Amino acid sequence: MAKQPMLKFVTVDRDMPEKRGATVRKEDFDEIYAEFAQAKAEEQASRCSQCGVPYCQSHCPLHNNIPDWLRLTATGRLEEAYAVSQATNTFPEICGRICPQDRLCEGNCVIEQSGHGTVTIGSVEKYITDTAWEKGWVKALAPAQERSESVGIIGAGPGGLAAADRLRRAGLQVTIYDRYDRAGGLLTYGIPGFKLEKDVVMRRNKLLEDGGVTFKLNCNVGEGITFQEIRDAHEAVIIATGVYKSRDLGGPGSGAKGIVKAIDYLTASNRENFGDTVPEIESGELYAEGKKVVVIGGGDTAMDCVRTAIRQGAESVKCLYRRDKANMPGSQRETQNAEEEGVEFVWLSAPKGFTGGDAVEGVMVQKMRLGQPDASGRQSPEVIEGADYVEDADLVIKALGFEPEDLPTLWDQPELEVTRWGTVKAQFTTGATDLDGVYAVGDIVRGASLVVWAIKDGRDCADAILEKLGATPAIAAE
Repeated sequence: MAKQPMLKFVTVDRDMPEKRGATVRKEDFDEIYAEFAQAKAEEQASRCSQCGVPYCQSHCPLHNNIPDWLRLTATGRLEEAYAVSQATNTFPEICGRICPQDRLCEGNCVIEQSGHGTVTIGSVEKYITDTAWEKGWVKALAPAQERSESVGIIGAGPGGLAAADRLRRAGLQVTIYDRYDRAGGLLTYGIPGFKLEKDVVMRRNKLLEDGGVTFKLNCNVGEGITFQEIRDAHEAVIIATGVYKSRDLGGPGSGAKGIVKAIDYLTASNRENFGDTVPEIESGELYAEGKKVVVIGGGDTAMDCVRTAIRQGAESVKCLYRRDKANMPGSQRETQNAEEEGVEFVWLSAPKGFTGGDAVEGVMVQKMRLGQPDASGRQSPEVIEGADYVEDADLVIKALGFEPEDLPTLWDQPELEVTRWGTVKAQFTTGATDLDGVYAVGDIVRGASLVVWAIKDGRDCADAILEKLGATPAIAAE
């Protein structure tokens, strides 16, 4: 018989000093951890005040029935808690991991507002759904009745996948077209595995595939297939491409080797974690080990980059941001995590160029101060003259945000209307565009935004399509 793996026992209970230094079988450790996790989930859920005005729910884009599934969790009724959670959220285990709860549900928790610390809603949501997968409560899609109508979805990110789930449950035939070799969009290749384990995304993809959703991967619309061909093949088409065009940064030396885009850096890291051979990782071009890394930007993507660089063994990791900490657009929780892991934040600093020859050696930094508020209400950064300096760097990662690609040109669809920012013009409630039968959801409509908003858009758009085709949303929700 094979030997059971043994683990060094780390004391969980301070009242059990006799356990220190002991060894324990992995299966026993897993059992101990499961009991501890359940106890913590029930403890946190029981802290919910069940207030008459659930601000946590109203500040969730999906309006999840948070107090209801917290109450069920507190009494150990986890299968019912999962059913309530899944009813309004297609991917609760994903939102539980990556939603910025500090800005949404948890940040508006009445307990938090009263100064007693928020209920950890995201952790409970994650625990509920992980338990559901473990116990077999998550079932493959099984439409009560098949329908002949089909919908084509361009983009396998959260918005497209959420729409596919909703449509397929109502019996529609669904085909997803995506440029990458794995479905999931930024869930798969953008967000690091330490925040969102990739097997969590892959099992959702498999659930959709097992339920009859067809995936056409490595399919770049405008090259291997035209938009018009997709439109001709389906009763409706949903554009859910997201926004992948990186905002760039100019200045002297901006073309030097070692200055890379955040999306390229994160994609390479995630591909390596999948076990793929990544030449840019092997050559060191997109790998931070032993390097002085400077990340430019202050959003969640920048936090993903700095925390990835730490894990790759960078010599040092610094994050330049032109405003102060209070004005960062990213999650404060993520910023705190990065600080605790050893990232140095250089506030009120903006790049003006780069030093070095063929390869970057440093970032020319301008020190800033905050001036008068701009149109958005945020204070505008102003240059402090004479305060420039050079920040040493072997690897510079540009995490300045994303813009939409020029879809009308790429897809030869000049009649597809876009805004002055390049996003597709669509009704926010239904996703309908001015083209008959064509819808758009997620970041390609909103601009770079949160996963939870893309999920909401995908669900709402699916409901609008179902209503138009005579299949009520209630059928899809069963």
